[in-house]
Amino acid sequence: MSNTDEIAALTAVDDLATSCADVLGASLVSAIVHGSLTQDDFRPGKSDLDLLLVVERALTRDQADALITVVQSTALGPAAGIDLLVLTRQAAAARSAQDPARELLVGRWPGPDDEMEIEGPDEHVSDNWPELSEARANGRSLIGAEPQEVIGNVPPGRVRANSLGHLRRWLGLTDDTRNAVFMVVTACRMWRFELTGDHVSKTAAALWALEHDPTLNGVQSALSALTTSQAVTIAPAEVEAVLLRVLRDLEGQASV
Repeated sequence: MSNTDEIAALTAVDDLATSCADVLGASLVSAIVHGSLTQDDFRPGKSDLDLLLVVERALTRDQADALITVVQSTALGPAAGIDLLVLTRQAAAARSAQDPARELLVGRWPGPDDEMEIEGPDEHVSDNWPELSEARANGRSLIGAEPQEVIGNVPPGRVRANSLGHLRRWLGLTDDTRNAVFMVVTACRMWRFELTGDHVSKTAAALWALEHDPTLNGVQSALSALTTSQAVTIAPAEVEAVLLRVLRDLEGQASV
């Protein structure tokens, strides 16, 4: 990534956070950028702007609609898309035995299909565990409190349980060529976190996985897709080999 790309992406996420703050006013506790922009792995045209908003109280319908409009209208700069998650302070504290509640999730990926993902309030969302854990470890506040002031210490077992659920589901989707790279590199990140406790970037996780097991050809293919402009297809058998390798280690840790 060039310095120009990094500056443009940081400007875009700053603008996004400011526009969200205008909507939320005093209810905004913190706007936290995380993901590739805080892990030295932002790649123009491939990486998203990942923003976590922690709010004091549940969103009103008007606030939710206004945030969706902000995501739809924000200039992306060199980013591929936007991933905006909104949680209350109580949910972000991660003190409950239950999965944290979500206020709003908005994703936008412009392109031929002009994709949008909008998920409203949900009382129990297991995917919030890994997002909170990563944002606490690597996130940076753009507005308001720093991540460790508002995000609780997520028990690793919560992240593991979420990872196991995804890995088992993905074993039935190994022929999904569109999402093969995502499944492989995300599995590598799950693996690295489970064995070292570190949340690292997709590229760093893939490199680590190859050092850990050089026979995983699917990881090498995914790494090429991340770091080059060439089109890469990962064979279903290679996706399966990665998922099974990671699943074995995570299941082993779960039984300890």
